[in-house]
Amino acid sequence: MDTPRVGTDRASASTALRTARTFVGTYLTVSALAVAALVSLHGHPTLVTDASWVRASIVLVTAVLMFLFARGAVRGSRRAWLRLRIVSAVMLVAIAVIVSLPGFLPLWLRLEQGLCGLLLLAVVVLVNGRGVRSAFAAD
Repeated sequence: MDTPRVGTDRASASTALRTARTFVGTYLTVSALAVAALVSLHGHPTLVTDASWVRASIVLVTAVLMFLFARGAVRGSRRAWLRLRIVSAVMLVAIAVIVSLPGFLPLWLRLEQGLCGLLLLAVVVLVNGRGVRSAFAAD
């Protein structure tokens, strides 16, 4: 009776991780589009600030790293899963703080960051779920 349960847990964990990877891929795409928008809007100082460049660059780099971690987690790497858990949670908190600071970023970038925060919230929930934690429990 235990064997099907373990198989079901692993299948559920695998589905959760693949879904998380999709959300991280979307986060990466949105982040890359934000940097592209900054490049195309560079002549408009009210739409593109120094803080915008710094924030968008950091988000893009972390999105690339998170995608690599998510890919590793889907392949069964416990270390990649742990890194994904940590970085996604840290970035979610950072986004929440940044978005809440009035006037720190232009409105369009705050909205983009809000979307990124929602994507990361889904990732955090998925990768910290009981089934995924069970699948990566230390042997």
